[in-house]
Order: sequence, then structure tokens, then C-alpha cells
Amino acid sequence: MSSSAPFRHATPPSLEDLDAIAAAAFAEIPEELRRHAADVVIRIEDFPDEDTEREMGLESPFDLLGLYRGSAMDIHAYGGVPGGVDMILLYRRPILDYWCETGEDLAGLVRHVLIHEIGHHFGLSDDDMSRIEDEA
Repeated sequence: MSSSAPFRHATPPSLEDLDAIAAAAFAEIPEELRRHAADVVIRIEDFPDEDTEREMGLESPFDLLGLYRGSAMDIHAYGGVPGGVDMILLYRRPILDYWCETGEDLAGLVRHVLIHEIGHHFGLSDDDMSRIEDEA
């Protein structure tokens, strides 16, 4: 299913719904990028856990849509040892809240957050990604 195909919901999308939307978004990422992120686990959770909230200095658990946990590819390339499984966490409730507030297409929003977190896997900072988005 294309991210441009609308996902219709009579009730708020579930964790499973967001997982399906994220899987569809990941499948649309160009192969040359997708193959480098093939081993990254994508998980959907309702909210960041309390440790993540503290670590990120969040005022509210709604302040974080997604998070990359792992060793960026640039670390791997220079012989760094991964500290575990590379993982992208997408937070359902904050994503749905943002979706309701903005009226953006849900699939497009999930795709944007997913690509942003994949950018962290490639070693890009938030500033790098903002600059790339501004130039696009």
C-alpha cells in the first residue's frame, strides 16, 4: 500500500495499525537506503518510557514522536562496537495527537518520522536533517 493511499479509521489507530503504516512507509524508502536500515527494528509504543522522558528532558510524553536507539552507521564504519539492537521507536499517542492537531495525512506523518529516525541511524543530527529538509 502506498503512503499516499489513505488509511481510514473509525476509531483511533491501534499499535498494530501504526505498525502496518510504518511497514508500508519503510517499503517505499528507496532500496539503496532501505538495505542499510534492513536490520533496524521498528517498534510502535504508546509513549516513551519514564527513563526516556528524563533522558530527553521532555516536559510531556507527547513531546516525542519517535526515537532512534543504537549505534549510527558512521560508528559501525569506524570499527565501533554496537551496544545492542538498532531500533526505531515510533510513539503512537504523540503521533496521533500531532495528526489530530495538524490534519496531516497520517501515513505521510509516520513516513516523515520514520525517515527522520533512519537519518539518525545514518549518523545525521537533527540540525543536518533540518537543513536537508529546508533544501528539499
